[in-house]
Amino acid sequence: MSVAIESLHVVCPHCHTTNRVATTDLSSSPDCGKCHQPLFAGHPVALDDSSFDKHVGRSQVPVLVDFWAPWCGPCRMMAPQFEAAARQLEPQVRLAKLNTEEAQSVAARYNIRSIPTLALFVNGREVARQPGAMGAADIVRWVRSHGV
Repeated sequence: MSVAIESLHVVCPHCHTTNRVATTDLSSSPDCGKCHQPLFAGHPVALDDSSFDKHVGRSQVPVLVDFWAPWCGPCRMMAPQFEAAARQLEPQVRLAKLNTEEAQSVAARYNIRSIPTLALFVNGREVARQPGAMGAADIVRWVRSHGV
């Protein structure tokens, strides 16, 4: 017998507060209980050293992280594709970007050796990784191939 999950923890992309959201309300544009901003706006969230663990560790919505750097040509080429994928995957998946130049400790902790690298986190654990630039359709297909 499967048990339906009635609510999920969702971390606000603006103030980083953890919110409890009814699963039935995910698709109806829920707002943060603290800052009243939308929890999902169809854009990747910019993460740093302090917000990374909050989003990956506390969110019960899967988090897809793009590890990138501003000097990386393929990263810059993939940015609009990642943005387009966010519009397709949210609110079932939170898309986030982590600048590896500014958050070197997180990049080192996850042994990021090439960029761009996509890492999919479910319940705080990395479940899949894909190096290299991808188009929006490929990003969506890759995420969905992992049962998300």
